[in-house]
Amino acid sequence: MSPVAGTVLAVLLSLVSAAGYALAAVAQARLAASSAPAGRGALRALLARGQWWWAVGLNAAGALAHVAALHYGPLTLVQPLGALTLVAALPLGAYCARRRVTRTEWRGALLTLGGLVGLVAMTGPAEPGEALSLREALIVAAATALLIAALASGRLSHGRGAEGGGKRGNGKGGRGLGHATASGIASGVGSALTQTLTAALALELPGKEPVWWQTAVLAVLISGFAVGGLLLSQAAYRGGLAAPLAVVNLSNPAAAAIIGVALLGETFRAGAWGWPIAAAASLVAARGVVLLTKGGAPAPEAARVPSTVVAESRPVSPPRPATDLTAFPVPAPLSAPLPLPLSVPEVEPARASVRG
Repeated sequence: MSPVAGTVLAVLLSLVSAAGYALAAVAQARLAASSAPAGRGALRALLARGQWWWAVGLNAAGALAHVAALHYGPLTLVQPLGALTLVAALPLGAYCARRRVTRTEWRGALLTLGGLVGLVAMTGPAEPGEALSLREALIVAAATALLIAALASGRLSHGRGAEGGGKRGNGKGGRGLGHATASGIASGVGSALTQTLTAALALELPGKEPVWWQTAVLAVLISGFAVGGLLLSQAAYRGGLAAPLAVVNLSNPAAAAIIGVALLGETFRAGAWGWPIAAAASLVAARGVVLLTKGGAPAPEAARVPSTVVAESRPVSPPRPATDLTAFPVPAPLSAPLPLPLSVPEVEPARASVRG
């Protein structure tokens, strides 16, 4: 296959991957909005719903298309196109919720996408076939498990303040972003371990030939990170769709980039200028996430409008004007139609008979 044909196929597969991930995210967000709060039976109820398995299938299809795209195209092309998941999921989620995408949400999505592309563009693989060794893979897996446990515990997001504040950026929303960060890190590390497993099966890892049980351990770790990332993203979507999805899309390549720079010899393309450029791209992406967090805020208030209208219309009911008129017969337009002249002749004879 020619390089041009391979690039075109990589672009098409990347778009298919982004569409699959976007549809899966929308399905997970709708499922999170309609499901019961987290508890002992929450996972069992989730596994019993067909919509959950549709989301799992869409995620698997997106992952397979992403892997195939990486086979035909370079990482610097495929990874930024994968960020289109956010741009595709935003209008899909708004359509399912029967509302329009706000300008703030579009601005947040574009800023997040721009920052993500900037981060990915600054890093690149030192060699095409570079992968972690078995020892490095186990160390990365152990450190990642501890980090995910800290993020998923909710202690870093001050979840207790959600009941009093009610803002999406605090409490529940902050805990949802913590879950989203943990989900993206799990997916990024799972991708790095998958690369190591592929190299181990092809007998291309440096050092001794891997034993069968070492390969099995890698497979178990990859499965654990994949399932954990999926469940963490499901928990993150309880606070909305746009902001958690943006954080997942950011933390995934960020984790992969950290592993690449620290362990695989990857460097910033711009040399010494790569660090400030990457920091600026991170700030742009963070600003986009903040806008996405605030962009969906008017929707719940709009949903409360009918209840406030009903509350204001309760005093305007037929029985209450009657009671008010009997208690306060002051307004002239309401007292004028009363038949006062007809009642006066009946009262006067009664008084005359008493006097007589």
